Amino acid sequence: MLIGEVARRSGVSARMLRHYESLGLMRPSGRTGSGYREYSGEDIRRMFHIESLRSLGLSLREIGRALDDPGFTPSALVDDLIRQTRERIAAETELLTRLRRIDAAEPAGWEDVLQAVAFLQALGSKSAAARQRAALSSVDEVPVPVEALVEAVLRESEPNVAGALRWALARSGDGGTALLAEGLGSPVAAVRERAVRSLAEMPGDEATARLRDALVHPDAVVRGHAALALGTRGVAATVPALIDMIVEGRNDTDAADALSMLSSDTATADQIATGLVDRLAHDTTGAPARVRLTQALADIPGRTASGALVELSQDRDRAVALTAAYLLQLRDAR
Repeated sequence: MLIGEVARRSGVSARMLRHYESLGLMRPSGRTGSGYREYSGEDIRRMFHIESLRSLGLSLREIGRALDDPGFTPSALVDDLIRQTRERIAAETELLTRLRRIDAAEPAGWEDVLQAVAFLQALGSKSAAARQRAALSSVDEVPVPVEALVEAVLRESEPNVAGALRWALARSGDGGTALLAEGLGSPVAAVRERAVRSLAEMPGDEATARLRDALVHPDAVVRGHAALALGTRGVAATVPALIDMIVEGRNDTDAADALSMLSSDTATADQIATGLVDRLAHDTTGAPARVRLTQALADIPGRTASGALVELSQDRDRAVALTAAYLLQLRDAR
């Protein structure tokens, strides 16, 4: 078969066939009397082998080695191709993500695009100072890609940088609220905590609703941060969760402060005092927890809390009784 017919039937151009020949990848088995290249069936099979390996992403040099080196190991080549492909996909995915974030920032011109690129690079810097500067400059100087801020805050372990990122995110609008809520479902505990702490600083009703949902989260740390945040927002439904934190000794001082903030009206103050007293009455409540519950009554106004302290000053547990008596003295001195 002559070169023109091979090209016509195979779809491989005559020019490419000559290129393969110049590289030594394949050679026609014979020549006609006029000197034209003549390809045998074995030549055609080799050509299809070359094309098949090219479709896998092999270079022509690698193809030559694969076809001619008896010691060549196909599995090693395939493993290397898998690695290269994964690296290429990761790089392309990163580029696509960066482009989408720049597009989401709705740049008005090339200056905005360049600023957004610099901002994204700074967020990914190994320097904590550079990441912090990027977060602090994001609100006024750069069109902020909210997805990038959320991703950055969920991976940030340096406290000062994390605080700056939460601040920037809270001022970027409510677009990050749903993304942070997704972070609550992460299998990594640290990511879940960063997500709920960021939600706690997000303003608006949507963030409050997400925090309410987090009150029943299986992670106690998430529940605790959500309860504290809701307490500062005046959500009375968080009272049972705050009392649980006091019993368990998790951020109990902060939980007691949140209960105090919630007790600004008489009805809520009495509800809180009743809840604390009910937990004190449970036989399963240990001595340290009972002392913490008694201490939590200190800043709860109203007759219910005062009456509870009077009764507790006679409690069988001496530590509880002494704590209650001391708190009564403080209340009388006010």
